[in-house]
Amino acid sequence: MKKAIISVNDKTGIIEFVKDLINLEFEIISTGGTASLLLKNNINVIEISKITGFPQILEGRVKTLHPKIHGGILAKREKKQHLEELKKFDIDPIDLVVVNLYPFEKTLSKYIEKKQTKIPEEIIENIDIGGVTLLRAAAKNFQDVLVVCDINDYKEVIELFKKGEIDYETRKKFAAKSFRHTAYYDSIISNYFTDEVFPENISIGIKKTAELRYGENPHQKAALYSLTNYQELSITKILQGKKLSFNNYLDLNSAINTAMEFENPACVIVKHNNPCGVAEGSSKEPLVEIYKKALFCDPVSAFGGIIAFNCELDSETAEEIIKIFTECIAAPKFSNNVMEIFSQKKNLRLLELNNMEEIKKQNIEYRTIFAGLLVQEKDMYLGLDNLKIVTEKQPTQQELISLKFAWKVAKNVKSNAIILVRGTQTVGIGAGQMSRIDALKIANIKMNNLKLTEQLKNLPLVLASDAFFPFQDVVNEAKKIGVSSIIQPGGSLNDKDSIDACNRANISMIFTGTRHFKH
Repeated sequence: MKKAIISVNDKTGIIEFVKDLINLEFEIISTGGTASLLLKNNINVIEISKITGFPQILEGRVKTLHPKIHGGILAKREKKQHLEELKKFDIDPIDLVVVNLYPFEKTLSKYIEKKQTKIPEEIIENIDIGGVTLLRAAAKNFQDVLVVCDINDYKEVIELFKKGEIDYETRKKFAAKSFRHTAYYDSIISNYFTDEVFPENISIGIKKTAELRYGENPHQKAALYSLTNYQELSITKILQGKKLSFNNYLDLNSAINTAMEFENPACVIVKHNNPCGVAEGSSKEPLVEIYKKALFCDPVSAFGGIIAFNCELDSETAEEIIKIFTECIAAPKFSNNVMEIFSQKKNLRLLELNNMEEIKKQNIEYRTIFAGLLVQEKDMYLGLDNLKIVTEKQPTQQELISLKFAWKVAKNVKSNAIILVRGTQTVGIGAGQMSRIDALKIANIKMNNLKLTEQLKNLPLVLASDAFFPFQDVVNEAKKIGVSSIIQPGGSLNDKDSIDACNRANISMIFTGTRHFKH
């Protein structure tokens, strides 16, 4: 008879699966809890200790780690020497290994919010050893042993055995899946144990969560994978709309990161991975007015854009949003009335943001390049806690509020970036230019397209730059368009030229000491 080892933590569907195997003339070898369950359901099984001649010990830490088991899995059937050794030591070949592992990732989720000085015992005991060893042994000898690590594959496995001989490619496919499974499992464990930010080796466990409509262009295939974080982080819940594309996710990432910079209610509109309008209000200001201020900055670019809020979206704002075409909207919460309004736009994607505080804690970023992977700490430090006024003129309180707002926006705009702001709303954004002066000129062109209200005109115009000024040309151009105050990192060898130019133009300037390049 063919022999199968069954040792599963997740016992979903296992009774029906084993019954099908027995009908296919398999003899079942099983361990601990799995064996008990099968016996309770009147299924004949051979407990592993009867094969090994050794009881499980150390509270179940050692059950399957035995030559009688691994010899039966690893023996190559076409090698005479291997078969002779099996016979010599009374070891039966094993044809099928079905294992799923202790729930290490799920166990971690119970402790992720708790600060631990030592690793909890429950976490340690949910590191699977025997199961991983069984899977890797069977996967190594895949030509002779079929290995199954996914409960969703049970039906396919039964169909394969019913058809008879299982071909090389199919066996290899199951082996590859098993190796991926154990590698993913080990990556979670190694990352949990690792305290170093940049260790000599990094194991990144990623899990596919969705097939995307397409990549950056329709001829490119794409999928979404989530990084392991010791728990199932439901960061986004899609409430309605068609599938998201690769570009949608990139734009959403930019919009959400920018929205999270602000404590007060804020709205961010993104197009092609750059904010084209940002506004922040007070808790007393209607959200619809904050949205209108963000839209005001560049309504042309906002068409077909992505909108993110850092607060609950209300029905009045929703009614205003549906007046123009929007691809996606992200917010921490959507009320029932809002859902009813947006239901008029069936293709509009609505994403509910959960665990926003957890998103903020993700402090490592990965970028793929031709040679491999670039890894860096996320740009989380604003640099607003150590401002240095470097000009004779001091910024007013209103200018200071606007400068801080502009700086938060500049941090999230592609370099070279220049942001023009009145109050706490953008009125011109120059993004992704090869020279800083060109970024300013583009921001000014955007601003000149706006019909400013008298109320806005009466607010000072301030400028933020994501990096220092190597020349005084930006200051000179800023004077021409009426800028009254500037915020920039400082640190150029020519800082004095820019400071002198500001003093001549009666412009106040603040250094943050922190650069925010974004490539």
